[in-house]
This record gives sequence, structure tokens and C-alpha cells, in this order.
Amino acid sequence: MSESTARPGSATDPGSRNRTLILTLILAVQLMIAIDITVMNMALPRIQQDLGFSPAGLSWVLNAYTLAYGGLLLLGGRMGDILGHRKALVIGVALFTAASLLGGLAQSSWWLLAARAVQGIGGALAAPSTLAIVVTTFREESARNRALGIFVMASGLGTAGGLLLGGLLTDAASWRWVLLINVPFGLVVALLAPRFIPASQVQRGRFDVGGALTATLGTTAVVYGFVNAAERGWSEALTITAFAVGVLLLAVFVAIEARHRQPILKLGLFAHRDRSGGFLVFICSGAAMFGMFFLLTQFVQEVLALSPFGAGLAFLPMAVLMFIVPAQVTPRLVTAVGAKPTMLTGLAMITAGMAWLTAVSAGSSYAGAILGPMLLFGAGVGLLNPPLTGTILASVPPQDSGAASGVLQAVGMIGGSVGTAILVTIFGTSIRNATPPPGLDEATRASTVLADAVAAACVGGALFAAAGFLLVLLVIRSTKRTAPAGDPAPATS
Repeated sequence: MSESTARPGSATDPGSRNRTLILTLILAVQLMIAIDITVMNMALPRIQQDLGFSPAGLSWVLNAYTLAYGGLLLLGGRMGDILGHRKALVIGVALFTAASLLGGLAQSSWWLLAARAVQGIGGALAAPSTLAIVVTTFREESARNRALGIFVMASGLGTAGGLLLGGLLTDAASWRWVLLINVPFGLVVALLAPRFIPASQVQRGRFDVGGALTATLGTTAVVYGFVNAAERGWSEALTITAFAVGVLLLAVFVAIEARHRQPILKLGLFAHRDRSGGFLVFICSGAAMFGMFFLLTQFVQEVLALSPFGAGLAFLPMAVLMFIVPAQVTPRLVTAVGAKPTMLTGLAMITAGMAWLTAVSAGSSYAGAILGPMLLFGAGVGLLNPPLTGTILASVPPQDSGAASGVLQAVGMIGGSVGTAILVTIFGTSIRNATPPPGLDEATRASTVLADAVAAACVGGALFAAAGFLLVLLVIRSTKRTAPAGDPAPATS
């Protein structure tokens, strides 16, 4: 039965739905997608040992997912409109689940990376439909607000909980279970969704496949250029070719979007000064935060010798502040001083945290070198993202609000991937050119080289955060003292 031909009183009739069960299924999908953004971080050192990744190449375990997810997110939203949200959700969850199984069984680096990319594709197809199904299922305003509040909480819980879950599973069993745990939950959702989630109206339209492919492949080529530069140098032929192909594909993407009748990216969304500036700030903050996750998960395990679960606990203070600050502090501060000063305060904290990390060394301790930056990141992101989201969406016409929200999430993911690649370039180059003091034993030498590389890369992270601060200061205009938007923040992912 198609989505547009549901019979009254049938399993696809919204009037017969158990809304609690529908919300439970949607939350399961959202948790799987959000968890997989961070869950692999704690498993990275073990994955490197088992599958033989290079220090720079290891970043692809994260970027293969985020590039596919962010690059195809807008196409996934369009597919939900044309195919029906339930169908897009089921297809996406089925792909995500199959890829999780294949990734958990991976015997080589390329096998794992291919599975991670397919996971990202599945997530991009399913994620836009989750929110759409919540909105159409809960039609009364009070019920919808409660459901959306739970949905947003699940997004944040998944992102933060992924760090703890990844560490726990890696410690208790194997890094493979970080992926395999998705399989039973995905199967349950894929089997129950067609029965219990109501059908949605489908729309006529065309898929902007050319735009989606050129955007994703162009960004991937640029990221590959940075990672290859870290491993083989800037003058290597493959590095130059990757950058050239990436720039060419992104130029083609812009040309396609300017001419397509139903583009996945409306270029007019970037015409507004505050909106375009806000998107750039999300790229900068996402680059700093994604890069920080990649670097510190290795530092706390390889240099501080924490177990994967201990490494997850090390991030807990930051995660707690990411929950508390947006709910309790940010709305009051925005009301008192306005959105722009609040954003500047958050970015100043993120910049200070990254600058603090430039001093880490092989002799650093968690309390002395890591805890302080963690607290600054948690508070800074909590102050930055809600008013920044509100600033971007405030000037969007109602008919474009869905497209703008999708761009916001995609920008955060792609910015994080490109930023991670740039910081990994610094990280890998530092390792390749390292000259530690003579006389060190092998373990101390390895810790020294890695710690110095983390410190060098964090200089780049501090520059990203500082660039975001300057963009808010010079580009975004002062805004009214209104409560910030409560949307989940892409940059924390």
C-alpha cells in the first residue's frame, strides 16, 4: 500500500495510531543517528590497532559518516516529501542497520569506511522524516511541544551518551559492538514502522540528484586533499588533484542549484547578512568542536592511558554543561543582554578552551590540562548554539523554514568534517616531522609525539573559534533580546 492511499481505520490511518508508540519508534531512530555521530570516537585507538589506520587516515572513520550524512541530508528531506515520510524513514533505517552489521564485521579499513558511508546515507534519508512525523502526528499545540521537547532531548542525549556508550562497549566487548548494537534496534524499527507510523501525503516533484552528488563528492574530495596532505605532503600529485576536483565539483554544484527548479539548496537563503554570517559561524564552531573530539579522544587514551570507558567519563563534565547551560542560563542571558553578546561570550569560551589545549604535553594531567577546557567547551557551546540558531531562522520566511533548518544541520556536519580534516592535516604533519628528544623509550617517545601533535592542531582549532568570534562581532547585527531557539545544535554533534 502506498503512502498516499491509506484506508480509514487501517494500520496507516492516523486516527488509529498509538502516538506513544510512534514517538518511541521515532526516538529510537533519532538516538541511533545521534549516537553514531560520537560513539566511534572512544573506539578509535582500538580500531587503529586492529585495522591498521594511519594517524591521519583514522579521521575517515568519523568523516565517512558525517560527509555522507551532511551532504545528503537535504536530498533526504526532499525524498521524504516526494516518497512519503514513512517510506523514506524505513528505507533510511534499513540502510543504516545493514551498514551497521557490515561495519561490525569489517576486516579491513576500506570495508569499515564503506560501511560508515552507507550508515551516513541511511541517516540522511531517515533523519529529516523523524521530525516531520512528530509534527504531523502530534497536531495539538501542547502535545506537539511536549513531543518536540522530548525529541530535542533525545538528540542531545544521543550525542553526549554516544561517548559513554562507545567507551563502555569497547571496554566490555569490542569496538565492533559499537556498530553491532544498532542492528536489533534498527530491525525493530524497520518492522514496526510500516505498521504503526501513519501515512503522509506525498508531493509531486523532482529529485536534485546532481546537486546532492556534486556537493557530497566535492566536499569529500576537499577533505581527502587535506588528509592526503597530512600523510604525503602538499606538493604530492594526488593532494593537488583532490583539491582541484573538489573545487570544480563545488562550482558545478553552485551552477546546478542556480538553475534547478527544485534545488536542494536555495541559494537565496544566503542573501541575508545575519543568516549567511550565522552559517559561517556554525562552520567555524563545528570545525573546532569536531576536531577537538577527534584529538582529545586519542590524547586521553594514548597519553593519559585512560580506558575507553574512562575516556568517555572524561567528557562527561562537558556533556553535563551542554544540557544545563542552554536550558537554565542561555535564555536568561539572551533576555538580559541580547543574542549577540551571548554568542560572543560562548565563542570566547570555546576559543579560550582551544588555546588552553595548545599547552598540553606528555606530562599533562587530566585535572590540570583537560578538565578546564572541557568545562569551557560545554558552557561555550551551550551559550552559542541556541541564539545562533534563532538568529539564522528568525529572518527566514515561513515557507522556507524547513529548507533553512536542513541547511543548518548540513552546514554543521560538513563544516565539522572539513574542520576535522584541516586539524588532522596539522596533526599528521606534526607527527610526520616530529623530532622528540633523544634517549626516550618507545612508549614515552610515542606519547610525546602525539601530545605535541595534539597541541599543534589545537592552534588551528583556536583560530577557527576566533574566526567565529570575529564573524559574530563584525557581520551579525545586534538582535532583539528575545528567548533563543530551542533547536538542537548541529555544531555539538
